[in-house]
Amino acid sequence: MKYQLLALDMDGTLLNDNHEISPETAHWIGKAKDAGIHVCLSTGRPFSEAVPFGDQLGLSTPMVTVNGSEIWRSPHELYHRELFDTAIIRKLYAIAEQHDVWFWAYAVEGAYNKKSWDSSLLDTNQWIKFGYHTENAEIRHQILLQLQEVQGLEITNSSLTNYEINPAGVNKATGIKVVCELLGLEMNQVIAVGDSLNDLAVIQAAGLGVAMGNAQITVKENADYVTSSNNDDGIAEVIRKFIFSEEQD
Repeated sequence: MKYQLLALDMDGTLLNDNHEISPETAHWIGKAKDAGIHVCLSTGRPFSEAVPFGDQLGLSTPMVTVNGSEIWRSPHELYHRELFDTAIIRKLYAIAEQHDVWFWAYAVEGAYNKKSWDSSLLDTNQWIKFGYHTENAEIRHQILLQLQEVQGLEITNSSLTNYEINPAGVNKATGIKVVCELLGLEMNQVIAVGDSLNDLAVIQAAGLGVAMGNAQITVKENADYVTSSNNDDGIAEVIRKFIFSEEQD
């Protein structure tokens, strides 16, 4: 088969709006696995929030979490982790406090947000991701301008109302490239599917970049193919069309 690795974003892609994997999508992922295709979750979520879905699908292949800051050789074996400098997390937190917006941060030790934040953990935790959410477009713009003045950041989003921050040079594309190395594959053998800006780099780098029907406009414009939405089994469509189409020709 031309494609050997299926890299799947989770929210807005693998998961429907009820945050579930539909039976139809699970069925076709199972068929792809049975045909020898590697199925890799590639998500902004931390390990603890991603691995239950990998277990549900029976995946034993590598996994990319936290937008590429963590790469797992198998769903329960860490291969590589990229950490933030604590000084940068202090700056990101200060921006959140300045604008009084909802924020969250992932550390090796756990997940934190505006309600559970404890500044005493700044110097003791190992930080891997920071995020902001606000419905106020002007405040989002101000935050973006400030983020662009901070060195060492990779800035994306997982929705139109947030920003997700990883260490510079860390994204799902870099994560999937490492997965390819682990599996002995090339990026032109990858189908990458997603819906948000944190999927853009891998969609552009993959052999076939696919945007969901519910994807952000920029993602659709840079994709090779736009499939159905996450509520209409868009992943199942991709598997039927691009993995099993050769058998139907």
